[in-house]
Amino acid sequence: MFRKSFKVFDVHGHLPYRLLFGNKNRHALVSSYGAERSERMRLTWDFPETPPPQDDSDTVPLIDRWVQELDKFGIGGLNFLTALDNDNMADQLARHPDRFTGFAYHSIEEEGAEAELRRAVNELGLKGYKWFGPLTSKPFDDPSFNPIWTFLAEKKLPVLIHFGLLGHAGGIAHHPNISPLAIFNTAREYPDIPFIIPHFGAGYFQELLHLCWSCPNVYVDTSGSNQWMRWMPYELTLESVLRKTYELIGPDRIIFGTDASGFPRGYPYRYLQDQVRAARELRFPEDDIEKIFGNNARRLLGLEQWHPAGHALKSSISEQA
Repeated sequence: MFRKSFKVFDVHGHLPYRLLFGNKNRHALVSSYGAERSERMRLTWDFPETPPPQDDSDTVPLIDRWVQELDKFGIGGLNFLTALDNDNMADQLARHPDRFTGFAYHSIEEEGAEAELRRAVNELGLKGYKWFGPLTSKPFDDPSFNPIWTFLAEKKLPVLIHFGLLGHAGGIAHHPNISPLAIFNTAREYPDIPFIIPHFGAGYFQELLHLCWSCPNVYVDTSGSNQWMRWMPYELTLESVLRKTYELIGPDRIIFGTDASGFPRGYPYRYLQDQVRAARELRFPEDDIEKIFGNNARRLLGLEQWHPAGHALKSSISEQA
């Protein structure tokens, strides 16, 4: 799908993590609705069935299984956004630092959040910060968050925030911080922070484009099946949202991801195939395709970029950080 020797870098993967929201004791109707939708998605995308919980026949460490998956599909690297905690993230990455990077993942509202972020970056070597907008109760421009934004701006560290629909059946569809515009004041005040908004805004595509119009430090992450488009009242397709995003903000602020999240599904290569197909049918130039599917992420993470001349260019981000 690419020029010889180009390697994809995926900005959006997940190691096992805890995500707590909603009613723990779900009504049977919500549970059955969720099970039906999950099975329909599995069949639609040809994902494998989940084995019984007691199936522990595979003894390969999880991070090693991810190396096997990347090798299977020729993927150069994967950035994990979540883990059980930041120490767990760092421990996993340490086994294969040439293939994986990771973000800090803890609530911005928890006591000591700034100190934990500093530790995660300065001591553990994590390269960004991840959390969920609809799980954050305070406005992002609340003065209590200013030390965190200041640290991120000084380091020029990327921040990936999930906005839009969150979860499956019974998930969050309404919240004060569900729109990407919730970060507007902060993104405008701290232009040195690259803000990455995944899934084309997950139902808030117009709001995301408006945010990008004002803030050149906002990036669009393409990850996932993007089934939110099916819940819009007007017709959207992968081709149309990719074309519109490319037309309005250009190739330098679009970042490929899959939302790869575990086994037995493994690496959702189908998502990569569909996005590359869309980009090629839209006649994106080859250099722009390579930016979207790897080099933009490498630049933000301070990694070496792939170059067609056969040599890598060192990102200036790492030097500035």
